[in-house]
Amino acid sequence: MTGRDYALAIVTSETLDGKLTPPPSELALEDPGPALRITAPGRPLELAIVPGRSAKVPPLAGMSDPNQRARILHALANHELQAIELFAWALLAFPDAPLAFRRGLVAIVADEQRHLGLYRERLAAHGVAFGDLPVTGHFWNKLDHLSSPLEFVCAMGLTFENANLDFAGDYAIAARACGDHATAAALDQVHTDEIRHVHFSWVWLKRLAGDTDPWQAYLDHVKFPLGPRRARGARFDRDARRRAGFDEAFIDALAAIAPTRPSGEPR
Repeated sequence: MTGRDYALAIVTSETLDGKLTPPPSELALEDPGPALRITAPGRPLELAIVPGRSAKVPPLAGMSDPNQRARILHALANHELQAIELFAWALLAFPDAPLAFRRGLVAIVADEQRHLGLYRERLAAHGVAFGDLPVTGHFWNKLDHLSSPLEFVCAMGLTFENANLDFAGDYAIAARACGDHATAAALDQVHTDEIRHVHFSWVWLKRLAGDTDPWQAYLDHVKFPLGPRRARGARFDRDARRRAGFDEAFIDALAAIAPTRPSGEPR
C-alpha cells in the first residue's frame, strides 16, 4: 500500500473503524503525485461536525462530576480523531516532504489511534459511546493556514499539541484528585506520547527554518488565530517542554505569554 492510499482511506472513511485502521508495516511513502488538500473529512453520521456553540465542553472543574467528566472525555476523544485525520491529511497535502517527515506523520497517526482507543475505553466506563455527543471540527477549521510542512508543524505540533502538554497534565491531576485513577492513567499516557509528538515538530521546525531563530520561525509561520497564546495552558509545564527538546530561550518566550481560550478570553 502507498502512503497516499492509506492516508486517503483514513481521511475519507465514513466509519470509525476505517479511521482506526493501523498503518501497514510495509507502507511505500514516496509519492510522485500532486498535492491533495481535502477540505473536510468523511465521517459516520453520529460524528458529523457541528458548530462549536452546539458542542460545549465543561471546564476543568467538571472532572469531579462523572457526567461532566464524560463530556470532557468525549471532547478529548474528538481531538484525537481530528489529529488522526489531519496527520494523514498532511501526507496528502505535502507529497514532496522529506521521507523522514512522512514516516514521522505515520507514526503519529498510529499513536493518535491508540489515544482514541484509550478515551473510548474510559467513555465506556462512564456509560457513553463515542458519537453519543456532538463534536466540533476545531482543528479542521484551521486548514487554510497550513500551506507548507513548516506551517503544519507550527500549527499542529507547536500550538495544539504543545498546549496539550499542559492540558493533559491538568486533566490527569483532576481525574486522580476525584479518584478516577484509570482516566488519570490514560491521560498520563497521552501526555507522555505528546512530548514525543512535540519533539517531532520541534526537530522539523529547526530543519525547515534553517538558520532562523526557532522562536522567530514559529512566529513567522503560525497564523492568527493560532499562535503562542494558544500554545500553552494557564499552568505551564516547563519540564515537558525541556523533555520535548525546546531550548531555554523558546521555553522562556512561551512562558512569558499570557494564554487565551479559543474565544480570545484569558485562561
